[in-house]
Amino acid sequence: MFRGANAINLDSKGRVTVPTRYRQALLDDCQGQLVCTIDIQQPCLLLYPLSEWEEIELKLSRLSSMNPHERRLQRLLLGYALEGTMDSNGRFLLSGPLRQHAKLEKQLMLVGQLNKFELWDAEIWQQQIHQDIDTEQQGGFELTERLQDFSL
Repeated sequence: MFRGANAINLDSKGRVTVPTRYRQALLDDCQGQLVCTIDIQQPCLLLYPLSEWEEIELKLSRLSSMNPHERRLQRLLLGYALEGTMDSNGRFLLSGPLRQHAKLEKQLMLVGQLNKFELWDAEIWQQQIHQDIDTEQQGGFELTERLQDFSL
């Protein structure tokens, strides 16, 4: 389970270094094999351990290629998907199109989301967090059935 926000850097070769605290779990779970793709709702990337990504691929394979909405989702998520393996220093290479989609510069945020990570440009992450907090404080969100029963 991945949680927490971690400041990391993008190196000159387009690599990110996975924080040490996650490396062993990733090595144990998927031998360091990761899949990165775009988030279709936010300007960030989604970084999955291979075992988690395989579940996403199975769900995508069940969508209809005849339905334009389902086909578009397949095209975007699979078309951008980049599989790779962390190197011995915990680095993972991001392709140019992935970096461009998320507007990644030098300073990034790697945000644990239980079964995956979100990868954000640090400045865009801060803007998003402020926007999310403002929305919550102003009550500008939809109280879904699941949220009605959620408590902290």
